[in-house]
Formats: sequence, structure tokens, C-alpha cells
Amino acid sequence: MRVLITGLGTLWGSHLAQQLEERDDVEIVVGLDTSDPRVPLQRTEFVRADTSYSLLHRIVEATQIDTILHTHLVIDSTTESRRQMHESNVIGTLNLLAAAGAPGSTVRRVVVKSSTMIYGATHRDPMFFREDMHRCGPARTPVERSLLEVESFVSDFATDNPDIDVTLLRFANVFGDDLDTPLIRCLRLPLVPYVFGFDPRVQFVHQTDVVGALLYAVTHSIPGVYNVAGAGSQPWSEVCAVVGKDRWPIPPVFTGIAIDALRPLGIRIPPETIDLLRFGRVVDTTAITRSGYHCRFTSPEAVEAFAQNERLRRALGGDEPEYRYERDVEQFFRQSSAVVRPD
Repeated sequence: MRVLITGLGTLWGSHLAQQLEERDDVEIVVGLDTSDPRVPLQRTEFVRADTSYSLLHRIVEATQIDTILHTHLVIDSTTESRRQMHESNVIGTLNLLAAAGAPGSTVRRVVVKSSTMIYGATHRDPMFFREDMHRCGPARTPVERSLLEVESFVSDFATDNPDIDVTLLRFANVFGDDLDTPLIRCLRLPLVPYVFGFDPRVQFVHQTDVVGALLYAVTHSIPGVYNVAGAGSQPWSEVCAVVGKDRWPIPPVFTGIAIDALRPLGIRIPPETIDLLRFGRVVDTTAITRSGYHCRFTSPEAVEAFAQNERLRRALGGDEPEYRYERDVEQFFRQSSAVVRPD
């Protein structure tokens, strides 16, 4: 395989590149991003590119890529402006699909990392969402609208290009040691917020299974749309208890105003997360299980693993130093004749 990864600087892109490097059936790995890789990489070619991926067509054509892994969709609306998010999600995906479907393209597989956020969270929701079900109301936030646009483009692309395997994975809320998401930031507060009068059921997937499911989709032919989450679900109050945190109530009316008042304290909870804390969301994962991929962690086990890591992190009094990518150093180790290489 000749694989191109968008979002090499994300946790997912970096770890996927690292695992693909170890496979004998992977000839080359090319990674694109605006930020550096987060782990050491031995033979992945890193290309610094803008978030719209305007150079992607030229790279695909020059390197004869056959597999594209799109991990760069923004799902945390607190990290980028509305314009930046639209450029990353919508324009970036359009350019990716244009490169994959261009005349003479060598691409034969496209895997897209999406989110169960596209289902929304309202009082009208069913007990769980299957892949063929739609949200019960219109998208209220820019990040939700951008994800719906992306999925529409991917669906049209799959219809227009039946010779290309197109797989879209919708991941539940992710828990892991190396993540910083709105829900994880809530659980790291001295008191964890909840919407007064609500105790919704929530569902999680461990970061190990995010990488595992994406790698499985890259190395197996499973075209279609799949929910990915650990088995089971829990009330938000139980999640807080497992993590060992007391809770503080957010008023059920004028909730947005109450949250905005906390911004000077550094507390930012996006509206899509407030909806989740009010109504919850659970998805059916039968399809991904039938495809052959089985999550290593159930949803409660993902919560417990996170809780154990948080206790260890607090006991040690800090985090491990992060890997820092330096292009000149990486090139030296890869190309210098002074480096002694194993036989």
C-alpha cells in the first residue's frame, strides 16, 4: 500500500503512521498537516500543508497514492474559529475528494474519521442511533453543520466512484491518556458540571480503539458508514463518580449565559457539549462488529482507564515531556552515512 494521512500532527495521524510503518505491506506513508508529528517516525514523509490541502492533488499524483486516511476533521469547536473550522473540515475534505476522484487517480480506498456528534442530542432522540438514522432536528452549531456537510460530500463521492472503497467511521466521545477534549476538560475541573435535573446516558470509545478501528479500515475492505464506540453506556453522574469528582449544577434555563459567565475563569464548554450533558447520546455498534473489528475496551472500561490515568497523573505531579519534531534532526538520522544502521 501507498498511504497518505491527513492530520499527521494529530494524535490519530501520528500513531497511525507509526503503526503503518511497521507493516511489510505498506510501501510508503506520506503525512500532511500544519503541525509537527507527535511521535518519532522512521520512514513517513512529512509535508507541511495548509488546512485546505490545496496541494493534495499534486502529492497524490506524484506519489501514486492508493489509500487516503482523512483524520483531520475538527470536532472541538473551542480550538478554532468558525472560518478556520470550515476551511479545515469542508474545504479540506472537498480538495481531498477531488484529488482522490481525479481522472487517472490511483486512489482505491478512502477512510474518513468522523464523529457521532452528527446525530445531535435532543429530547426527541431514540434510545440509540443506527448508521441509517438521522438527527431529530437541524444542526445548531457550526461544527455540527460542517460535519454534516463533510458526510454529504463523502456520500456523494462514494456514489459517484463505485470503484473506490469509501469508509466513514463515526466515533463516540473519546477517552484516553493523551487527549484534551471538552468532556475531559470538564472532568478535570475541581467540580464537574452537570445540567440540573438531567442525568443523561453517555458512551465512550478508548483512544486505542480509535487507532485500531482506523487501521482496520485501512487494511480491510469494509466500505460504508460505521458507528464506533465501546459496548455499554453510563449516566453522567456515574462517570463523575468513577473519576472521583463531585459535581456542580448548571441551570437548565439560560444555560448558555451561565456558561459564558465562566469564560473569564478559563472554563469553556461548547454548546454541543452542553446538549450532550442535557440529553446524552448512545449509538448502535452492530455494523462495525459484524465487519470484523471488536473494540478492546467497553465504554465503562474506557472511563475506568481514564480515571486510573488521572489518579496516576495527579500522584506523579505532572506529565511526561512531549516528543518534539525537529526536521533537520530527523533528516540527519534518516539520511546521514554516519548513522550505523542495523543489518
